[in-house]
Amino acid sequence: MKKIAILLSGCGFLDGAEIHEAVLTLLALDRAGAEAVCFAPDIMQHHVVNHLTGTVTEDESRNVLVESARIVRGAISDLKTIDGTVLDALILPGGYGAAKNLSNYAFKGAACDINSDVAKVIQAFHKAGKPLGFICITPVIAARLLGMEHIELTIGNDSESAADINTMGARHIECPVWNTVVSKQGKIVSTPAYMLGPTIGEVAKGIDKLVGEVLALC
Repeated sequence: MKKIAILLSGCGFLDGAEIHEAVLTLLALDRAGAEAVCFAPDIMQHHVVNHLTGTVTEDESRNVLVESARIVRGAISDLKTIDGTVLDALILPGGYGAAKNLSNYAFKGAACDINSDVAKVIQAFHKAGKPLGFICITPVIAARLLGMEHIELTIGNDSESAADINTMGARHIECPVWNTVVSKQGKIVSTPAYMLGPTIGEVAKGIDKLVGEVLALC
């Protein structure tokens, strides 16, 4: 059975991992007969957002690992403990947590910094020739870390994020929500998901395709 690492960034699309994308990824892997092994960095979130009102809760703080555990029923480990030698691939669901917690892309754009543990893991999997899957906004992380290799990525058709991906050295390719982009350089697959939406059913089609292509590359 193939073991696929899933990297989460909290719980909730405005300040953590996009829950639909995370669950759809887990479901697609299970249906394909693969085992998901989940991780998140043990760090504090950039901030906490009230998902009912969309406003920042100034007097509250939450931990990325603890919040991510909500999505996966507690079956998750600190990213620092990951052993890539026993894992076959890595997939990053989206959500603003990827742009606020795993990186600071939400605030610095193409000049963003990536969390050191996140960067180390992605670069290690890539160097080992293991497939990487990037969903929704997470292709900006791939562009920042691997753009010098001129990898191909998709964010859907968002012009600002697409321009940032190109600025970081990667090549953005427009893509509908149900489809994926498989880079000619390296085993890298991306899909727009909720960068485009509009429904969970449409998002599921792209994530199912991404999971299938990642597994085929293992």
